[in-house]
Amino acid sequence: MSDTGTRRRIRLQASAGDPDVVGFVLDAPLADGATIRLEAGAEAPLARALHAVAGVARIEVSGATIWLQRQAGADWAVLKPAIAAAIRAVLDTTDAPLGATDGPVDPDSRLLAAVEALLDQQVNPSVAAHGGHIAAERVEGSTVYLRMSGGCQGCAASALTLRQGVERMLRAALPQIDAIVDVTDHAAGDAPFYANGEGPSPVLNRPIPDGVIARQDGQIIIDPDYLAPRLGITPETLRAGLRRGDVVGVTETGTGADAGKTRVIMRSPTRAWAAEIDADGTAREIPPPRPTRAAAGGEQALSARVRACLDGRDAGEGPITYGALARALGLWAPGSVARITRALETTMREDAAADRPFIAARAVSRTGGGLPGKGYFDLARALDRGPRPGESDPDAHARELRDLTRAAAPRAAAGGAGQDGN
Repeated sequence: MSDTGTRRRIRLQASAGDPDVVGFVLDAPLADGATIRLEAGAEAPLARALHAVAGVARIEVSGATIWLQRQAGADWAVLKPAIAAAIRAVLDTTDAPLGATDGPVDPDSRLLAAVEALLDQQVNPSVAAHGGHIAAERVEGSTVYLRMSGGCQGCAASALTLRQGVERMLRAALPQIDAIVDVTDHAAGDAPFYANGEGPSPVLNRPIPDGVIARQDGQIIIDPDYLAPRLGITPETLRAGLRRGDVVGVTETGTGADAGKTRVIMRSPTRAWAAEIDADGTAREIPPPRPTRAAAGGEQALSARVRACLDGRDAGEGPITYGALARALGLWAPGSVARITRALETTMREDAAADRPFIAARAVSRTGGGLPGKGYFDLARALDRGPRPGESDPDAHARELRDLTRAAAPRAAAGGAGQDGN
């Protein structure tokens, strides 16, 4: 039975095709394997509690998600808090919300299911943006064996990702884990990232209607109702994917024979779509670059560009916003800021390992009052580089900026001495 003094976190997940169905997502699975239907009149504590909420029509449990269908005319604004309260009450008062099991549950199997749920809900939506995936292969004696694939296999940052990111999250959520072992053959990774095509863009006779693509505040905006079906998802899933980083895009500016043109490439976890925009604003669909062999350090390339851009800024210029940094690097498509923040996190891990000031401190949120976003401070703490005793987050950020300035002074002096000697 859980500690009722800790409020359980429950996330809501809308159904892609049915406004009468909503999922209530927990931090750990209730059901292993097949979906379980909770009928009215069933003895399971969760079934009794939820069917007692007026307006609930049907209940199904799948993994860590409890799916509920409302009755005709029921108001979700009233139902959602009542359902969440009922779920918390059941989980806080019983260890068998779905009723008694037929026999003892293998603790390794239960732990494996919990790890898989956490990876699917909190890890893979982010690493999928890089074409990667992390899976729990097995659990033996409370030792968890993980395997990376796609963009994570062979990636130079994969060890840091596992040790400083995934491992910390799993251990915090599941303290019964004794050890975490990476069983990936990283030397075998052969196509972890997408590569851009070379040469002139192939043109299809498939014009894009006016109004689908526009520029707003210097960024390219694509109508989600037009783009989503081409990526095999709904507009709602597209918007959520852009926020999480599941859907990413890049914008390339043409050179040479393609000068004046812009190519936009969007990728979901399963499909890709591309368009070419002429200087006069007309646009047409083109074949997106195919996945090809690419260097395992592909994700590192963007972090290196971010580092070089921030390192080249004069201290008197002050911090740069994430959006401005993305534009300075030629990233204009939706999802570019998410790519920039992931690259900044990579630089933070590198700087922590090398005991250097965080170069990422020079990038800030547009709405953060001159401070980086929450993710910066969360990762700084995870890397044991958070605020010192008596410091606030702004104090710690100001300290990093001062350390960056001091670290840059000897380099500047050395550069000036070298110039005088020529």
